[in-house]
Amino acid sequence: MASVREQKAPKKMTVVGAGPVGCVLAMLLAKRGHDVEMYEMRPDMRAESADGGRSINLVLTDRGLRALEMFGLREKVLEITVPVLGRMMHSVDGELAYQPYGKDDSECNYSVSRGELNKFLLDAAEEMGITIHFEKTCTGADFDTSQLHFEGSDPVDAGVIFGADGAPSAVRKALVEAGAVDDSVEMLEYGYKELIFPAADGGEPAMAGHALHIWPRGDHFLMGLANLDGSFTGTIYLPWKGEHGFEELDSVEKVRAFFEEFYPDAIPLLGEDFEEEYLSNPNGKLGTVRCKPWHLGDRALLIGDAAHGIVPFFGQGLNCGFEDCVVLDEVFTQTDDLAEAFSTFDTRRKPNSDAIADMALENFVEMRDKVGDPHFLLKKAVEHRLENEFTDIYRSRYAMVMYSYIPYSVAYSLGEVQQEILEELCADIERPEDADMEHARELIEQKLVPLYDQHDVDLSF
Repeated sequence: MASVREQKAPKKMTVVGAGPVGCVLAMLLAKRGHDVEMYEMRPDMRAESADGGRSINLVLTDRGLRALEMFGLREKVLEITVPVLGRMMHSVDGELAYQPYGKDDSECNYSVSRGELNKFLLDAAEEMGITIHFEKTCTGADFDTSQLHFEGSDPVDAGVIFGADGAPSAVRKALVEAGAVDDSVEMLEYGYKELIFPAADGGEPAMAGHALHIWPRGDHFLMGLANLDGSFTGTIYLPWKGEHGFEELDSVEKVRAFFEEFYPDAIPLLGEDFEEEYLSNPNGKLGTVRCKPWHLGDRALLIGDAAHGIVPFFGQGLNCGFEDCVVLDEVFTQTDDLAEAFSTFDTRRKPNSDAIADMALENFVEMRDKVGDPHFLLKKAVEHRLENEFTDIYRSRYAMVMYSYIPYSVAYSLGEVQQEILEELCADIERPEDADMEHARELIEQKLVPLYDQHDVDLSF
């Protein structure tokens, strides 16, 4: 990883959006000696309680943690996370099936409260001398004069403008209006609601704290991620319409009956008034943002969800945004010309953001439906054998995405070939121990190893 170095010509730079990615970006720019200010539409969450009901826990993995290493914050941020080692599937009749994520327990994901992580990074940004303006809603930008417009305020001389203001980005909208960017937003016909699983008596976790809990039910599912206090942040994903949709589940009686039918073992774990909680919490939307280019000369750059918002089903939205910052830092070590840097960054990141967006959509189907399918579970079990028996030539696509820095686009391509291999190995067996490991090695050496050489893939992570 390239080290952060000071740019030769400090510039005025303004970051719109003080979420986690905006904070890391601002810190990166400040450490390079630039004059950086941030503008955030929300109040300072450290002084006021955040709105409830939409605080899906975030997942931190090695890609994201690498960005925090640039500021010596990796170990400090891990103190506010909970390690997650695998998935725990809950069947309708209450049976549990555990599926480890990595080859062993040294490979894990980290569940973190979105709010707590954001507060941590706001503190870190201010400690670096960055000024943060809260309750400033961006309404537009003039890229010819490098000015930003905010609701109820005079225009601000922004210098270089960075849009880190999430999927509904006002900066991206301004770039589109200026004819500099083409974008599309692909919405799922699904939404989500938050539900809390309270801690058990004495603060003990209500469920196994080392696992992501999933209740796959075909066209809808419930999941839960652990918090430090023993509670779990639960999220239910439902279609907007239909028998099992948000429009239909509009009363306490209907919500209760729905959970009794599909999530009976979750009811004792949820709060006593979970039906009221369900009805009162807001609905969140799910969509994928794709746009090009991500920059306008040397005047503006989009980063994180503002450039490539994705659905949350691979746990990589945060990590992809943080990795943007790592790559931008690497590009800055190669050139001080901002137009060249922004163009290079765009070219490097766009294929990878498209790949993780596609993988996240595929994982939506997997988590909703396939994790409860016996054939899918068989393939996962066989793949776990491959990872442990052929450590030098096989790592799952999941592992490449979560525990390495292999480009998302390369991991995506390799994963397609891996599925072909797993289908062949599992075609005529019912148990993972019956898989032909000799044939597996032949297939891996024939189909995957040449691709490792082609893409310069290192599996020694």
